[in-house]
Amino acid sequence: MSGGEVAGVLVAVFWAILVSFLAVALARLAQTLRATTKLVADVTEQAVPLLADASTAVRSAQTQIDRVDAIASDVQEVTSNASALSTTVASTFGGPLVKVAAFGYGVRRAISRKAGPEAKEMPAKPSRRTVIVGRTVPAARRGKRDNRNKRD
Repeated sequence: MSGGEVAGVLVAVFWAILVSFLAVALARLAQTLRATTKLVADVTEQAVPLLADASTAVRSAQTQIDRVDAIASDVQEVTSNASALSTTVASTFGGPLVKVAAFGYGVRRAISRKAGPEAKEMPAKPSRRTVIVGRTVPAARRGKRDNRNKRD
């Protein structure tokens, strides 16, 4: 064998090895593509019903939001009506009730003044208060302080 023939055999062997590697790589690529196609088909089968369920849930939520909006507007209207009714009642009955209360107070005061001597025999004890640094101290607390001072 000559040098050219040996070189031709070597090139043919390397070429056969290269084609074998390419064939194995293409076979694995085909297998990967089949698996990917199957996976995409399975995901599509599961995604379509999920999207339909999600669409139904969104429609249901929109319906509930519309109902809540209607309820909120009704509550606002009821609140407005209650406020108007409260104002009407206060203006209608407020003045006369204040007058009746003032009249009752006046009658009680007149009766207590008319009692006369009995009321004067036991005069009301005036509330004595002492101001300490801008504060008013009730008599009961001041008495306790006075007793402490007497002991010293």
